[in-house]
Amino acid sequence: MPDGSSQKPETPKYVLWETHRKIHPKAVIGRFRSMKTWLLHGLLAFFMVLPWVRWDRGPDAPGQAVLFDLSQGRFFIFGLEIWPQEIYYLTGLLVIGAIGLFMATALAGRVWCGFTCPQTVWTDLFVWAERLMEGDRAERIRNDMMPMTRRKLMRKTAKHAIWLGISIVSAFGFCSYFGDAPTLLADLATFQATGTEWSFFAMFGIGTYVMAGYAREQMCMYMCPWPRFQSAMLDEHSLVVTYDAVRGDTRGPRRKSETWDERTARGLGDCIDCNQCVQVCPMGIDVRTGEQSDCINCGLCVDACDSIMDSVGRPRGLIAFESLARQAALAAEGTATTAAQCATPAAPVAPAAVKKPKPQLVRARIIVYLVLMTVIGSAMTIALTQRSAFTLAVQRDRAPLYITLANGSIRNAYTVKIANKTREERHYVLTAGGIPGLTLSMAGSEDTHGDRLTVSTGADSVGTFRVYATVPAGTKLDASTPLSIVSAAEEGRKERTSYATVFMAPTP
Repeated sequence: MPDGSSQKPETPKYVLWETHRKIHPKAVIGRFRSMKTWLLHGLLAFFMVLPWVRWDRGPDAPGQAVLFDLSQGRFFIFGLEIWPQEIYYLTGLLVIGAIGLFMATALAGRVWCGFTCPQTVWTDLFVWAERLMEGDRAERIRNDMMPMTRRKLMRKTAKHAIWLGISIVSAFGFCSYFGDAPTLLADLATFQATGTEWSFFAMFGIGTYVMAGYAREQMCMYMCPWPRFQSAMLDEHSLVVTYDAVRGDTRGPRRKSETWDERTARGLGDCIDCNQCVQVCPMGIDVRTGEQSDCINCGLCVDACDSIMDSVGRPRGLIAFESLARQAALAAEGTATTAAQCATPAAPVAPAAVKKPKPQLVRARIIVYLVLMTVIGSAMTIALTQRSAFTLAVQRDRAPLYITLANGSIRNAYTVKIANKTREERHYVLTAGGIPGLTLSMAGSEDTHGDRLTVSTGADSVGTFRVYATVPAGTKLDASTPLSIVSAAEEGRKERTSYATVFMAPTP
């Protein structure tokens, strides 16, 4: 009977995807973990409390400080009211946010992902609940491998109950930005909410439960596009979580009976290969294998490694936030020192005098990002300070292009819309310029009003008016003559706006 060595090796099986390996991040204590915890508390509190902040806008106006009222097409942000045609203000904010994200990445890699991304914040909260009910990493792994018992069922049920509670509260928090928070809470509690409100509530709740409870790091690895092009934002001076391979390698377990000099003589570095940096990583990666796009720069591996270095009496910083330029300088220093020791092994050799570059936070790309954010922010501020309390839009009738009246006059019809952004009724004066002798009149009224026409628009509404522009017979006109319709607020106000259109007439 042939032995195993004579058998042909089994052909490896290739699959289209890798079976998901559940990640159980271990709890860790350190400065970065403390920073993440404080940010988690602060961001969640800000998110949940902000919809309850009140803002007096007068009678018949929403009293919520921040409200995205989709039914009325209004965005209320404290004293600012954004109308649909002013969506470019929000576009400007998004552009500033994107540039700020680029700058943060250029400074410290995916630091946004590691500390303030909503996916990270809610995942941290769900992991906390999981750890509370099922224990830390080792206990959770053992619990998952065990068959279902009464104790395991109770712990799993308690965990999912907390997850469900967090999802419900989070769903209400999301929905409260699109409807008055106290009213929405009362409607949901008494089951009087509309179908749309229940639909959005369920969508946000299920999304939170699935994304933070199950997807977790898969959302960052496979669904989020940011890791795919973040490398374009980095340079050699960006601070990223790195492993000092010169100091740490060759890795190997530490023997309690040997000194560090004896360990060094065996060619081993400071890394004792305890894998604590891997076990605390929420992404399940090994930072010692080099820079990776999946690393979210949360710094938890730094906390874990520092605690191990403290316990074995070695200096901290084996894993740290470093720039590639500084890492290269440290590697060059280690190489030079090793070469000097090999040349004169009998005498102690001081570290080579290699200048370590300081972190360069102010760089060309950082300045460009700051300038862009300043320019866009200044332009938006100026636009807001000069923002008119009303807008004017004019649309000329296309059929018929013009009408010739019995007395030979030429008439064009226009639809004029005036959006009154104030909380009180306003009167506006329409005038027309560019054509001598032109008169304005309202549809349904044969009375002309010369070149001035007064209209009224209700508070916080859009007034629509059908206006006739008439030119006397005998006036010399081109087939298409430029015409400017100007709207000005009455009551001594200085707001004015104009709209350029044309007046159509027979071909001369």
